[in-house]
Amino acid sequence: MSITLNEVKRREKGLKIIKDKIETDGIDSLIDLTGLAGGFDITPEDISLLETYAGPAVYEQKVQELGIKHLGGEKILPVNRTTSGIVAMIIALVKPGTKIVHFLAKKPAHPSIPRTAKLVGADYEEYTNLDEFKIDDNTSLVFITGTTMDLEVISVEDFKRVIKQAKEKDVIVAVDDASGARIRRAVYNQPTAIDLGADISVTSTDKLMEGPRGGLMAGSTEIIDKIKLVVNQYGLEAQAPLIVGMIKGLEKYSPERIQEAFKQKDELYQKLLDKQLNPQTTPTGFMFKEEEIKAEVEKRGAKVDMDADVIATVYSMLLIDNYNIITIPAVGMPGASKTVRFDWAAKDSDKLTMDELVSAVCDTFDKTVEVCKNNDFESVLYN
Repeated sequence: MSITLNEVKRREKGLKIIKDKIETDGIDSLIDLTGLAGGFDITPEDISLLETYAGPAVYEQKVQELGIKHLGGEKILPVNRTTSGIVAMIIALVKPGTKIVHFLAKKPAHPSIPRTAKLVGADYEEYTNLDEFKIDDNTSLVFITGTTMDLEVISVEDFKRVIKQAKEKDVIVAVDDASGARIRRAVYNQPTAIDLGADISVTSTDKLMEGPRGGLMAGSTEIIDKIKLVVNQYGLEAQAPLIVGMIKGLEKYSPERIQEAFKQKDELYQKLLDKQLNPQTTPTGFMFKEEEIKAEVEKRGAKVDMDADVIATVYSMLLIDNYNIITIPAVGMPGASKTVRFDWAAKDSDKLTMDELVSAVCDTFDKTVEVCKNNDFESVLYN
């Protein structure tokens, strides 16, 4: 099997564990700390409108109003995933033989960007150093990632420098602001990507907000209409159930929970340090990158021959199985970061104390050691 197929099989196992937990203990037993919990907080009245034409007719104006308030711009385009929006954007705006250049705080970028560049026959270059960043005459689109998959945020100054270079070359600027539309603004008080001068911004409606897994794009009417044509041609639009879920998520969104988690993360981090662990902090919690998990397991006496991404997935799978705690490696889409991230801003963080979380983190390292010593990877990941 290819690496991608292995990841698919692992995700199937993670979802099976979750299904078993729900059947045994109920959905409220799960503790989702991914920051991607999402939601469909809809009413019976909403359900009566979830039809092919009635829903869009009723909800179009509302999603425009709330989306513009959240992201800025002149027009909003709901799509069935952030990835769908990125794909449609590149198809609409990038010609074969041209180049996409991308600036982000740290590699890698979301895989949808280089994959779609290849799909349309465009060259693709990533930069993490502004001194090396360059836009040549063949560039058709500049991407900025506001916040990486591991929640690393670029500064307003870097934003403005990239946008200034692009404008000098008359190149469209698109911002992948999947979680950045919340993290950048709530924690770092940054303006919207559009207010910083970007032409297009796309965010995920399930990241650090209680909306469904979907995408919301913002920009000028002219550019959004070009992308909307591609979205409709390829069936990438958000259907009525998704749109009403987005509306509810936008209505409920408040930055206060994110801001509170930002304040509390240092206390949580110190508790982990007291246990001789050394995670990295994020704006709203902490994380262990895959190499760090492997190193911790080896420090505890296991001889590890497996790749670090596999060990991180084992760790994530054991967290679900033993503590009902959901993190991304066990359930994320193939190609997603294998960093084990704990988001204290997630609404499910109310289900346990800091000490309970720290205890689960430590114990799961011990359980991962046992899996490595017994070479029991197959049963944990696939069976």
